[in-house]
Amino acid sequence: MSRQTASDEPIATSESEEMFLITVARAIEDGYEAPIAVPHIAESLMITRVSVNEMAKKLVSRDLIEYEPYRGVTLTPTGTAVASRVLRRRRLWALFLAEHLGFSPTDADAVACEFEHVTPVEVEGRLASYLGNPTVDPEGNPIPLPTSLPVRIRSELSVSDLDVGARAKISRVAGDPATRSFLHDQGVDVGVVLTLLAVGSDRGVLVDTGGGHVHLSAEVARDVIMERVAN
Repeated sequence: MSRQTASDEPIATSESEEMFLITVARAIEDGYEAPIAVPHIAESLMITRVSVNEMAKKLVSRDLIEYEPYRGVTLTPTGTAVASRVLRRRRLWALFLAEHLGFSPTDADAVACEFEHVTPVEVEGRLASYLGNPTVDPEGNPIPLPTSLPVRIRSELSVSDLDVGARAKISRVAGDPATRSFLHDQGVDVGVVLTLLAVGSDRGVLVDTGGGHVHLSAEVARDVIMERVAN
């Protein structure tokens, strides 16, 4: 996988995804041990457990969390970086509102929640500098340091993007834990060089792992991320 370049795009996350991630992060700050239970997340976000499970599946597919049924949610390094970015912006704004606009710590945090999802990096940097690069917010919570977020590389490709006959090495496997476990058992794992043998009308693929042939559905094939190797 290539290094970050000027054309790299930061991982895009929605407000609801960010709220989910920082809820897990704040629970850990409060002393809960990961994995964080689904009922705790549901109560904190005031949503149903079904909604938590649906969001968890989505975030697992994006490699932002790990989800263990009946146990709960753990942030991945990528998810931790996203949560830290959002919490940093929230707490910087809370400090500004409390120190310069006279808000109470509780009200400042509530208002800052509206800004945390829409603050550009440049504004975050200027705000931190203006405040003297603080380390805690008005309620005494730590302000995370600036985080170099993982990026989505435009040249990143899945096995379904390959041409028939092409060889490529697996750099990452997304999807839920059950899918990743199945692929691991089939020899489809990080570091393995695959050869694309055929593509079906449904965009499913047949690949050679070097140890055998494996058929992947179109959905699973999109989760097998590759980097090209010389043929």
